[in-house]
Amino acid sequence: MAKTIAILTGGGDCPGLNAVIRGVVRSAIKTYGFRVLGIEDGFDGLLNGPRVRELDLAAVRGVLQLGGTLLGTSNRGNPLSYPVQENGQTVFRDVSQQVVDNFRALGAEALVAVGGDGTLKIAQRLHELGLQVVGVPKTIDNDLRATDVTFGYNTAVSVVTEALDRLHTTAESHQRVMVVEVMGRDAGWIALESGLAGGADVILLPEIPYDIEKICAAIQRRRAGGSRFSIVVVAEGAFARDGQQVLQVSADQSCCGVPRLGGIAHAVADQLTHCLDMEVRTVVLGHVQRGGSPTPFDRILGTRFGVKAVDLIAEGRYGQMVALRGREVLATPIAEAVGQLNLVDPDGDMVRAAEKLGIMLGR
Repeated sequence: MAKTIAILTGGGDCPGLNAVIRGVVRSAIKTYGFRVLGIEDGFDGLLNGPRVRELDLAAVRGVLQLGGTLLGTSNRGNPLSYPVQENGQTVFRDVSQQVVDNFRALGAEALVAVGGDGTLKIAQRLHELGLQVVGVPKTIDNDLRATDVTFGYNTAVSVVTEALDRLHTTAESHQRVMVVEVMGRDAGWIALESGLAGGADVILLPEIPYDIEKICAAIQRRRAGGSRFSIVVVAEGAFARDGQQVLQVSADQSCCGVPRLGGIAHAVADQLTHCLDMEVRTVVLGHVQRGGSPTPFDRILGTRFGVKAVDLIAEGRYGQMVALRGREVLATPIAEAVGQLNLVDPDGDMVRAAEKLGIMLGR
């Protein structure tokens, strides 16, 4: 009887997820003769349901170029801290064993868990409980140290760069300062690379607390030199030297126990308005960075990750996560990957290059 494996996507969506699913399904069926099940809406599909469907070759036909995930995903349903009712009160319990039991009831032998640091932490816990699991890293922030790059990041940088190209013309026409907020909770890679590619004048990163007076002075020097406008790119996790990250929703109010960032663009714009004799406008790109068709790079990387995940299952190498190292897709222990952030080096080559171009990084 053919081996049955399952796949789920957890956390936020990003371009390239369908490429991973397609890579898993096609490789599993065509190379190994496996049967593949798709678990819907992340781990919530195992805790409440189960919500599962079989994935054959027809199910993944035509999905390579599509954004999002055909299986659905969710930030809810974290089995490590799951809300349950006890004596009329809501308490949070570790229900990981229930996930393992529900998974085994499906008749599947191994799980491919696709997600970011939170999903991978759950995958590691399930592995410790005896579940045969392989991880696939996913985050548009590119903030996982165990892999050189994650799929979805390239698409996000491309989307932001195109937006900056468009904003240049309207900013110059109206002699405005445009403050553009992009994703990046702890790592400022999207802001840094899109800012470089899109010709930003100021780039603010979580790794470099900014000094608003120095930013104002830099914009004033630009205007004195004949520049009629300025473009400021700010990562959502950036903060002032004497401040802290701006929260849209606090951790205790969010659905998943993680604070939701948002509002730094407006905070920076308010500060700039007080020191500049220029009109300042804000643009928050938000979820447009997550949506839409993935770039060729992300389609290929997602596909390679999916194929490698199936190889690891066929080889019985569980508790591993696929990762890009140089030009090769390799395996690394999930336990060594979780919690290890890939941050921008404030003194690294890319930051130094930006500053040598005259880009203000807030310091």
